[in-house]
Amino acid sequence: MVLAPENWPFSLEFLPQPAYMVGGAVRDAILGRTREYLDLDFVIPSKAVKVARAIAHHYKAGFVLLDAKRQIARVVFPHATADFAQQEGNSLEVDLHRRDFTVNAIAYNPHTQEIMDPLQGYVDLQQGILRMVSPQNLEDDPLRLMRAYRQAAQLGFRIEPVTQAAIRSLASHISKVAAERVRVEIGYLLSNSQATPWITSAWEDGLLAPFFKNATRESLLKLATVDNAAALLTQNWPQLGTQLQEYVRDSIKTTWLGIAKLACLVNPDPELAEIELQKLTYSRAEIRGVTTALKLLPQFQVVDMLPQFQVVDMSLREQYFLFHDADMVFPATAVLAVALNNLVEAMSGDKPLHSAVATTEETKARGYQVLAPLINRYLNPDDLVAHPTPLVSGKELIIALDIPASSIIGQLLTEIGVAQAEGKVSTSTEAIAFARQLLEG
Repeated sequence: MVLAPENWPFSLEFLPQPAYMVGGAVRDAILGRTREYLDLDFVIPSKAVKVARAIAHHYKAGFVLLDAKRQIARVVFPHATADFAQQEGNSLEVDLHRRDFTVNAIAYNPHTQEIMDPLQGYVDLQQGILRMVSPQNLEDDPLRLMRAYRQAAQLGFRIEPVTQAAIRSLASHISKVAAERVRVEIGYLLSNSQATPWITSAWEDGLLAPFFKNATRESLLKLATVDNAAALLTQNWPQLGTQLQEYVRDSIKTTWLGIAKLACLVNPDPELAEIELQKLTYSRAEIRGVTTALKLLPQFQVVDMLPQFQVVDMSLREQYFLFHDADMVFPATAVLAVALNNLVEAMSGDKPLHSAVATTEETKARGYQVLAPLINRYLNPDDLVAHPTPLVSGKELIIALDIPASSIIGQLLTEIGVAQAEGKVSTSTEAIAFARQLLEG
């Protein structure tokens, strides 16, 4: 249990008396929720930064001064972080009354093993309710408005009605929050299918409009359709489902499924979407994922208000360039394409938006069957159309053909790759002969 000091990355001896663990770690421990990566928060009456420095120095861990004025510091271990904050006010109870929600305002004294719960957060935990401590606390840090939806999704809780009404009344304050802080909360909501209804609630309550100006009710409908499409693809191609849950990069905690859903919220024009995502401080890798998916959608036979699927056979050459352009973004593009195809198919009968998500099994089957050949190619590592293996290098072409280095080399290598996919060449000798013919032609 995370409350037990023997499970911490540092010894209890480094904490003065009194010292208190607070926040999500206490909440999750009471709920019996476990974490692979420990995220601990401590409140110390005085000299919090000094305590953090001593722990970081002793364990040769990372040290980050988060807020010099409020005396908040972080110690970073290989599999955990521990934040140390100076107590706000002249007592622990005053500090707890300045927190966001009652379930996060429970404290634990590891020296005495005593639980302090002045706001009855334990009762709300038992009832599955997210209740604010006060409207003023939400206004003091408007990111808490968005955190309500993230934590409700994360815990499977409901937001208490008075709290949600307060969030609606304070929604305009969210624009005061730095975009990168909001992006982190949105990232979690997009990565978890259970959180999609909460994204809808956040939009309805006015929290998304300042950041996603092009999002509409149909955009939110698309999110649910993407979740359904991901489940369908995972059922038929488990390997693809695994890839959808992978991070864009180890250092970027956005999944490929999150990229597909993010594409539903931004402007459908890739260039305008790029500008929109830059303002939200998304990384180049995330922006490339979204814009690539949007650019390639027409090739996946996704056309606005398409009356029915029109399966057009793509030549091997067209498929070769499609896979080349999609690269690692293929899973996100595929699930987005299936989702939008299903949505268009479901809406073709003039169904209302809210019922269009619940497409029939027949419609869902058509939705992914049109992409099945492409998906099968992508998942086959030996498929030369989706995963070409170079027969020759650019340097070998320069030597064999006795030509200077130029952009022509890249063009020749591309044509050799297409010819290999089409079965016209299969050896380096044949590839060089083919390139010579192209030059002579």
